[in-house]
Amino acid sequence: VQLVESGGGSVQAGGARKLPCTASEFLSILVLGWFRRSPGREREFIAAIGASGIAKHADSVKGRFTISRDNEKATVYLRMDSLNTADTAVYYCAAGLRAARVWGDGTAPREWGQGTQVTVSS
Repeated sequence: VQLVESGGGSVQAGGARKLPCTASEFLSILVLGWFRRSPGREREFIAAIGASGIAKHADSVKGRFTISRDNEKATVYLRMDSLNTADTAVYYCAAGLRAARVWGDGTAPREWGQGTQVTVSS
């Protein structure tokens, strides 16, 4: 499965951004998610969503970021609201078979996109 993110760019603090990630081969059973890596920091789990739409969001973004998926378009989205400079990072889409509820436990998903840069300026 190839994953291609888009939607990155520059945004002012307080603004919003929506990142889509399209899969080349979309299996409805795939669990899809998002991670990010900021300069000098380790990769951070953001959110994951299962085939049924059950989602998990990291505490650091809960209430500001929302993951969703459109199975017909083979696309997963990350809606980011109330952005701040700490959200500046490369955002990566990922896919795997593990249940969404266990994502963020340190186990890396099987498939990754190339990443898209989001820069939040004050």
